[in-house]
Amino acid sequence: MLELRPSCECCDTDLPPDSTQARICSFECTFCADCAETRLQNRCPNCGGELVVRPRRPAEKLQRHPASTTRVHKPAGCATS
Repeated sequence: MLELRPSCECCDTDLPPDSTQARICSFECTFCADCAETRLQNRCPNCGGELVVRPRRPAEKLQRHPASTTRVHKPAGCATS
């Protein structure tokens, strides 16, 4: 099950579970759409994998399976190319 991490690893912008702006790689590294597109060219700086739109979990399922509250912030890996 996806963690649905709460923020962008580059800029620390909030990305709530229902955000349409969240992008993830296959390892669930999480970025906002702006950082993914402009800084990272849709490639994860951690694994090199593609960044895609993160699926949204239905609100009724979040009660039983809540999103993660652990923030990951690694701006050093997000330098503008």
